[in-house]
Amino acid sequence: MDKKLYTINVYSENIAGLLNQVTTIFTRRQLNIETLSVSASSIKDIHKYTITTCTDADTIEKVTKQIEKRIDVMQAHYYTDDEIIYQEVALYKVPSLGFLGSNQVEKLVRKHNARILEVNHTYVVIELTGHPDETQALYDELMPMGLWQFVRSGRIAITKSPVERLSNFLALIESRKDTNVGE
Repeated sequence: MDKKLYTINVYSENIAGLLNQVTTIFTRRQLNIETLSVSASSIKDIHKYTITTCTDADTIEKVTKQIEKRIDVMQAHYYTDDEIIYQEVALYKVPSLGFLGSNQVEKLVRKHNARILEVNHTYVVIELTGHPDETQALYDELMPMGLWQFVRSGRIAITKSPVERLSNFLALIESRKDTNVGE
């Protein structure tokens, strides 16, 4: 089977324990969660889980359906990279001696279109937003200079569609409520 990276968006209210239920689905199928990010969505009181995993088309469809069966999940959808716009954020801490002693780190910051968040006598913190290959490239170039700390967020993604698929679902539910009220 042809494996590739998929992004799953899961929509729910902010319910304690839901993340555990979702991760159990991946564990049962022996799928590794590559990245995970949870935040508020564009819809009031609805949270969005963005999960990436590497698998085949048949498995991702089954996993998404299993996630959607959870009582606290409103909807779940999976996407390939060409159907979404995605980024991640990376932070790098390097010793300030390397930064102040030469302009090599500054050149790297400019080359990678990163930005400096903090400079003090001990260290410099650099931020880069981009795709994983971009954040990894800066990591690789900073490593020989004495990279002290590095962290990368999970993927955040929005679809190329003009609206959230959940918006249409919620509008349908509202219209059904309005229809039932008149009966």
